[in-house]
Amino acid sequence: MIAHEVGHHVQNVLGTSKKAGHAKGAESGSVRLELQADCFAGIWAHSTAQRDLLEHGDLASALNAAQSIGDDRLQRMQKGTVRPESFSHGTSEQRQRWFKKGYDTGRMDDCDTFAASSL
Repeated sequence: MIAHEVGHHVQNVLGTSKKAGHAKGAESGSVRLELQADCFAGIWAHSTAQRDLLEHGDLASALNAAQSIGDDRLQRMQKGTVRPESFSHGTSEQRQRWFKKGYDTGRMDDCDTFAASSL
């Protein structure tokens, strides 16, 4: 979670946060911003793994955390229904996938959720 928040700091430094706007929905700038922060968190994990600093189970814990906080899962738990038009962070699958993309490649260029045609 800390790495995700650091990802938001990187977005602020790069000026990416200005692209997001305040709209909600499955393909909104808000979701794209959050998924990019997940991808940046994956890059941090990649770097940590390269330095042999990850412990056994750390990657699985990170992916489980990403799965646990997807809009779809949280809405289903809280309200019993899923409303993609109100998403602000992305689905569990998207959050895991973008984190894993950052982890697998370690490249910021691969985290451009704003250029991605689909999330």
